[in-house]
Amino acid sequence: MAAAAASAPSDKPHIPVLLRALLKAVAPVTGTWLDGTFGAGGYTRGLLEAGAERVIAVDRDPLAFEMAQEWAAEYGDRLVMQPGVFSRMDEYAQDLDGVVLDLGVSSMQLDLAERGFSFMKDGPLDMRMSQSGPSAADLIAELEEAQIADILFHYGEERASRRIAKAIVRERAIEPITTTLRLAGIIEGCLPRPKPNQSHPATRSFQGLRIAVNAEYDELFEGLLAAERALKPGGLLAVVTFHSVEDRMVKRFLQHRAGKTGRANRYAPEQEETPSQFELVTRKAVGPDDQELAENPRSRSARLRVGRRTEAEPGPISAKELGMPQLKEARK
Repeated sequence: MAAAAASAPSDKPHIPVLLRALLKAVAPVTGTWLDGTFGAGGYTRGLLEAGAERVIAVDRDPLAFEMAQEWAAEYGDRLVMQPGVFSRMDEYAQDLDGVVLDLGVSSMQLDLAERGFSFMKDGPLDMRMSQSGPSAADLIAELEEAQIADILFHYGEERASRRIAKAIVRERAIEPITTTLRLAGIIEGCLPRPKPNQSHPATRSFQGLRIAVNAEYDELFEGLLAAERALKPGGLLAVVTFHSVEDRMVKRFLQHRAGKTGRANRYAPEQEETPSQFELVTRKAVGPDDQELAENPRSRSARLRVGRRTEAEPGPISAKELGMPQLKEARK
């Protein structure tokens, strides 16, 4: 771990996405907050500087806490570092004044070639946020062609998923696919050359694999329910997403919990009115302003949604109701 920390880029300041917008939406910041995606600590520091009495910082990546040692001590017992996953946050704390989740891969992980998240740098095909369990290389080596295609399509929203999966299976039979640049090259060979300002051809496929390796959609679904259980009445849930599936899940969760889903059609029977677990603080998703886009181009796809917890008891909801992608069984 020390070697990984030493190779982390130290000359690039970490820029937390939508931090100004988030602090404005949840002001005044008081009491105890839980940062479920600690990463490089941008949100945690922002909350502490804005007035939070204490922040419980959760991350499944051991490197996150190792890299924070240089500055964490200045906050004393106001900062509590909690290794783990945010889907279990209600086991770590109760009666929270706020929860913030910044979804997706952190710049800290992207910038380390040895973590295998980026197709721009050569490194082992890893992508594990927790640095444990099956890696992306393991999935590529072991899954059937149909399973790989489903991951790329449902998790990466890659329309050429079947063509790419077929190429992956063909190439792994010749030589194992164990590095990021080899996989990126296989994907590039399946797709047209990108036009100016278009994303890299491997973007969607790498996203899909990363989500599968880290079970990110399951984690988000369980994390939203855990936040509902952990927040006290009046507590705030703030979630920053980076692509349409995550944003849809968060949007539907907050709308459902705020009683804003309505009937499927006007002929459907009236449903019994139930108490709302959340009130919508942001009616629409908040995106980056021009200043933030200039400061941090990575923020261009970010969206912030905020809800306020009511006194209503937590209730049941299914992953399907949130539009969470469901992988099919492997086709024989």
